[in-house]
Amino acid sequence: MTTPEQRVDDYAVVAVASSAGGIHGLGVLLRDLGPDFPVPVLVVQHLDPRHRTVIAEVLARRTSMPVKLAEHGEVARSGTVYVAPPDRHLLVGTDGVLTLSSSELVHFLRPSADLLFESVAGAYGARAIACVLTGTGSDGAMGVDAVKSRGGTVIAQDPQTAEFKGMPGAAVGTGAVDFVLPLEEIAEVVRGLVETKRY
Repeated sequence: MTTPEQRVDDYAVVAVASSAGGIHGLGVLLRDLGPDFPVPVLVVQHLDPRHRTVIAEVLARRTSMPVKLAEHGEVARSGTVYVAPPDRHLLVGTDGVLTLSSSELVHFLRPSADLLFESVAGAYGARAIACVLTGTGSDGAMGVDAVKSRGGTVIAQDPQTAEFKGMPGAAVGTGAVDFVLPLEEIAEVVRGLVETKRY
């Protein structure tokens, strides 16, 4: 939600995708974003739908930000991390309202990073940041193209330093990535982008 002091070109959301190796990657990124991060963070981490997930609790121990499984119809709040539940696509609308969907698998996946990134691109345009971390496969590559085409900013973990190179490598291969960074440097760049646009 835009507050009166925000300019229309302020970044308004960060969307993050990860798969294999992602719990560690997400933990490092979220830890380093810090306690006062000024926009919502939406996360797709591929999870086994057959098991109850404790990802929110695990990540909450690694960051000072509140972390929760996203709920259908809730409004994304600044400084909160929303994780797609197992077997549900996570989407966001222009009003910041989150939607969970059981629609078809995308590249055999649900949740799909591509769908999250495409919804973020449509809702926020140039005010979106998309990050692709470690993972197998190519989920997120179509989505980063969408974010970039709408003027958003795309960051990928350096595939050479990622535990699993597939997802960040596919993102880099699109030509839509603005920053290719070691995991430990991503949060600093994200914070710099978000905070620079606020002054």
